[in-house]
Amino acid sequence: MNKLKLALALLFFIGGIAGFIYLAESPMVLRILSILIGFLLAGVTVKFTTQGQEFFVYAKESIEETRKVVWPSRKETLQTSGVVFAFVIAMALFLWLIDAALMSLVKLLLNQEV
Repeated sequence: MNKLKLALALLFFIGGIAGFIYLAESPMVLRILSILIGFLLAGVTVKFTTQGQEFFVYAKESIEETRKVVWPSRKETLQTSGVVFAFVIAMALFLWLIDAALMSLVKLLLNQEV
């Protein structure tokens, strides 16, 4: 029975996309509505499968865990972003200097003007 529900959900999903393509000459509102109805029916059907119920429990627990996270303050975020930005600039300059030095060395070895 579970596989039948998943197959039905897949058919709803594909039907929504097929409706969007089939209604190519119709107003965009109908085409978007076709996709939304197909996806909504697929979602409702999946919710009544074992995998769907496990997924919804997992999603609910994920939201609860996200609420437990201690997010950095605005000041901490700006300071960390500043350090990262400064490091990127320093690394870019370092790599540019190494590249220029290696280019000069290759030109010198090939007896070209530096």
